[in-house]
Parts: sequence; C-alpha cells; structure tokens
Amino acid sequence: MSEQAIIELLQQRFNRKPLPGLTPNWAELSQRFEQNAGKLQALQWMQDSGGEPALIGLDEQSGEYLIADCSAETPKGRRSLCYDDAALAERKEHKPAGSAVQLAAQYGLTLLTEAEYQQLQQLGPLDQKSSSWLLTPAEIRAEGGAIFGDYRYGRVFIYHNGAQSYYAVRGFRAMLRL
Repeated sequence: MSEQAIIELLQQRFNRKPLPGLTPNWAELSQRFEQNAGKLQALQWMQDSGGEPALIGLDEQSGEYLIADCSAETPKGRRSLCYDDAALAERKEHKPAGSAVQLAAQYGLTLLTEAEYQQLQQLGPLDQKSSSWLLTPAEIRAEGGAIFGDYRYGRVFIYHNGAQSYYAVRGFRAMLRL
C-alpha cells in the first residue's frame, strides 16, 4: 500500500469516528511520514497484521500524533506470543514463535500501557473474545509476571499471568507515535 493510500485509510477511519477536540492536519501527518520511512513501514505492518490502525489522539506535550490498533479483537497476526524475550528464553518446551515486546520493537512500536489501553477502550469495547498483552511495570516483570487486558461483562479488566505464557487468543496492540 502506498504512503498516500495508508494516509487516506487513516483519514477515512477518523472521519467515520471523529474524536471530539481533535482536528488532524493531514498534510502535516503525511509530511511526518515522508520524513520517517520507518514509521510508515510500522504503520503498514500494523495494518497488514490485522491491527486496523487509527488516529486516536495527539500528545499535547510532545506534539506527536498517536496511532493505535483499533481492531475489534487483538490483531490475528500478533497472537500466540509470550510477553518478552526473557520469558521466551525461560520456556524449555512448546516455545511460541516469538515475544510481543520484541516484535513491537522490531517495528519501532510499543505495547499499550494500562492507561492507554483504558483510553482506547473508551472508543468502543475491544477484546471481547481475545486479550492483549500490555506494557508491564518493572516491579511486576521482575517477579516473572506480565499484565494483559480484555473487555468482559461490560467493563475493562486488567489481569496478570506468567510472562512466559501464551495463548491463541492473546496478542498485543501497538502504539505508533509520530
């Protein structure tokens, strides 16, 4: 998909569900992608792996546009992964193909924080049949755990699991800052 096509897709998604108080400058956004080809590749990967990336905000402090995966369920192209490479190394049998943190970093992306996930859920319930790994606080990770979120029973839940675990319905949502 060309740069222009992916920008138009972001614009179409935004126009279908505009966010109050956010008026994107699409020419500026396009220029930012032109100046950083890696960000455009990351956005393309988000789309190709099933994330349905959409513009969800503007960081007032940094001036960066925030683009996140807005697919109804955690992206299919990013499931069955343990949390990070340390967790992957801990597994002796039945290793998954990789880790969520490493795969996101490979494309210059980050997993959503708990706060970002809660904010994203305000746009509409996501992960009603799946779950998404979230950027885990260091003190939890130091104990061997990792956190993930989903939406059940009309609310968002944040849980914990061993970082080395992986499930067919757990993946991760990514954030692109531009």
